[in-house]
Amino acid sequence: MEIFQTIWNALISENEFFIKLNAIPSIFLEACLYMLMFLTLLKIESTKKQQIIFVVVFSIISIFNTFFGIAPYNNLVNVLAMPVLVLLIFKTSVLKAVLSQVIVFIIVVLVSTISITIYSTILQVPSSASLTVPIHKICISLLLYLGLYTIYKLCKKFNINISLLDKLKKRITFLLVLNFAIGTIAIGTEYYLLFKYIDFMPNALVFFSLFVLSLYFGISLYSLLRTNKLEITAQSLEDQKMHNKTLNTLYDNIRGFKHDFNNIVQAIGGYLSADNLEGLRAYYKDLLEECQINNNLAVLNPELINNPAIYSLLADKYYKAEKASIKLNLEVMADLTNLNIKVYELSRILGVLLDNSLEAAAKCENKLVNVIFRNDKKHNKVLIIIQNTYINKNINIDRIFEKGYSSKKDDTSNQKHGLGLWEIKKYLEKNTNLDLYTTKNDEFFTQQFEIYN
Repeated sequence: MEIFQTIWNALISENEFFIKLNAIPSIFLEACLYMLMFLTLLKIESTKKQQIIFVVVFSIISIFNTFFGIAPYNNLVNVLAMPVLVLLIFKTSVLKAVLSQVIVFIIVVLVSTISITIYSTILQVPSSASLTVPIHKICISLLLYLGLYTIYKLCKKFNINISLLDKLKKRITFLLVLNFAIGTIAIGTEYYLLFKYIDFMPNALVFFSLFVLSLYFGISLYSLLRTNKLEITAQSLEDQKMHNKTLNTLYDNIRGFKHDFNNIVQAIGGYLSADNLEGLRAYYKDLLEECQINNNLAVLNPELINNPAIYSLLADKYYKAEKASIKLNLEVMADLTNLNIKVYELSRILGVLLDNSLEAAAKCENKLVNVIFRNDKKHNKVLIIIQNTYINKNINIDRIFEKGYSSKKDDTSNQKHGLGLWEIKKYLEKNTNLDLYTTKNDEFFTQQFEIYN
C-alpha cells in the first residue's frame, strides 16, 4: 500500500521526473496523431514503411529534446523537424511539408486551449498545474488526444481535405508559405499569452480569444482552398482552349476531305483503270498519312485522355511537333485517371522523354514519333511507350542515365538529355513501382515506361 500511496503522491504533486517519464509514450502517440492528421488533410500518399519511419524518427527527436534540449530551443527544433521529415520521408512538395506543421500546430493549439480551459474551469485547477502536476498533465493530454482523434475521424469520414496542386506557381507558393508562417507566429504568441494568464482572465475573454484563433484558421483555409480552386479553373480553361484548337483543326481537315472526296475517288479509279498498282500504293500511303493526322487529332480529347495533366502535356507536345514538321502518332488504350504515380512526377518524366524524342526525330529525314498508352492486365501495369527515329545509331543506352552524358562532346542538346534522364533515374530509384526500359534498332529508339498498380 505504501508503494501505491507513494506513486499517488508523486502524481498529485509537482514532479518533473514523472512529467518526463510520461512524455515518452505521449510523444509516440502524438507523432501518430499528427501524422494521421496531415496525411488526411493534405492528401499525402504514403506507405506503411514511410509512416513507421516518420513516427519513430520524429519521436526520437522529440524525446531527445525533452530530456536534453534547452528550453525554448527544444520546442523550436521540434517545430522545424516535422516539415523536414515530411519532405524527406514522404517525398512531398515544400508547400505541403510546411503546411503539415502549420495545420497540425493550429489545430493542436485550438484543441489544447479548449481542453485546458474546460478542465481548469470544471475542476478549479490552475492552468499552470497542467505542466507541472503529472495527474493533471495526463488528464489534459488525454482530452487533447481525444479531440485530435475525433477531428481526424471526422475529416476522414466526410473526406475533408486540402487538395493542393502538386506544382503551384512560385509566387503563390511563396505567399502561401509566408501567410501561414506569420499566422503561426501570431497564433503561437496569442496561445502563450492566453496560457500564461488564463488563471487571471475571465472565461468570456478566453473563449473570445479562441474564437479569434478559430476565425483566423478558418479564413486561412478558405483562402487556400479558393487559391487552389482558381488554379484548377485556370488549368481547366487552358485544357479547353487547347481542345477547341484541336476540334477546329479536325473540323477543317474533315471539311477538306469531304470537299476533295470525289477527287480522291477519281484518282483511285484512275490508278485502277491503268492497272498501276505501284502508283496506287504510293497514293494510298499518302492518303493514309493524312488520315492518321485526323486520327491523332481525334485522340487529343480530354474525355479519352482523361488525365488533365497528361492531356495538357500531350497537346502541347503535339503542336510543337507539328510546327517542327514531326509526325507524332498517338494511341491511348488505357484509363489514365488512376495511375499509381504522383501527377507532378509523371509530368516531369513524360516531359523529358517526349522532349528528347522530338529533338532526336527533328534531326532525321523521316521525322517520326510514336506515343502509346496501353494496359498490361496480365502484369497489372500501364505501359507508356515512346518511339522516335534517330540518327546516332552508336548511342550507348547503358550510359544515357549518367549525369551530363553526351554521345558527342560538342553536342549540347545531348548534355541536356543526359541531365533530364539523370533526373528520371532519381524518380525510378525513389519509387519501387516504376521501371524504364531503353532499346534501339535500325529504325527506332524506344523508351518503355512502366507503372505498376
